[in-house]
Amino acid sequence: MSDDARPANRTSTHETLNFHFTPVDPPKPEEGAINPHAKRTTHVPDVVAALKERFGADVHEVTLYANEHTVRVARERIVDIGRFLKEELGFTYFVDLGGIDRFTEEDRFEIFYNLVNIDAGKRLRLKIRVDEDEPVAPSVTGVWRAANWQERECWDMFGIRFEGHPDLRRMYMPEDFEYHPLRKEFPLLGIPGSLPLPPQAPDAPVSLDPFPAAHGSKPIKSYEEPETDLSEE
Repeated sequence: MSDDARPANRTSTHETLNFHFTPVDPPKPEEGAINPHAKRTTHVPDVVAALKERFGADVHEVTLYANEHTVRVARERIVDIGRFLKEELGFTYFVDLGGIDRFTEEDRFEIFYNLVNIDAGKRLRLKIRVDEDEPVAPSVTGVWRAANWQERECWDMFGIRFEGHPDLRRMYMPEDFEYHPLRKEFPLLGIPGSLPLPPQAPDAPVSLDPFPAAHGSKPIKSYEEPETDLSEE
């Protein structure tokens, strides 16, 4: 092919795609905040002061992190303190509660309570601690009915009993299950034999291991079911 017959070299240009980003203003700390992302709803020194004035030494610890107040109180006073917060300080909205396994020699378990005063726009986190030898706490269902299921879940997962609860049953595990899965000594792969599981194939036996492959066993998969013998029909 002669040079004249060759197509002229054309320089191709690739246009970069235009990305349109939504502008985001940098966080602006509110007045009195010590963290740019903190909100004054969780900074409640007046509530803390009221708790200290009413309950004195039963307020064991007050922490302030990211402008959020957390108050740890005496376990045996949690109902009185909860009623005071609800009836006199307006914390009528019970958000949730949960357990924490601190895995310590003393006061191993911690229970936290998240409360909201809707009218005043304030939030507060309460905490109590219970010992491993006697993991018992008073139920706050008489103050906030919404604590019912959360206390049941905490009992199921951590084994913390709530005295005065109207119906303290497990939520997820069977009633005869002997363990509490969110305790730190509970194996991540479960305990073989502790919870019989349905078979994965029609003729397969009940599985006694939640993770059989991790323990050297290979059960029949549901998509590898044995062929049906039509002569028996």
